[in-house]
Amino acid sequence: MHMLVMPPGASAKAHYHESHETAIYMLEGTAEFTHGPNMEHVDRVSAGDYVYIPAGVPHRPYNPTDSRAVAILARTDPNEQESVVLLPD
Repeated sequence: MHMLVMPPGASAKAHYHESHETAIYMLEGTAEFTHGPNMEHVDRVSAGDYVYIPAGVPHRPYNPTDSRAVAILARTDPNEQESVVLLPD
């Protein structure tokens, strides 16, 4: 598990996790993420929301607000960065 703090305007690169699942609980603020095979879905999450991302699902989290977003992330692989696959921009 780890805590993620996304400052206002921050964005990750589009990616997926080849072999692990991710569970996210938003502690503070609001963030959005695109997801799906063609990044065709957009969801907004706020403090108190829970998100589950299965292995292999492309996604890109970002913070479109003027406040920081804070979340706790739990993954099913302790070496989670080893199965991250970055997608082309």
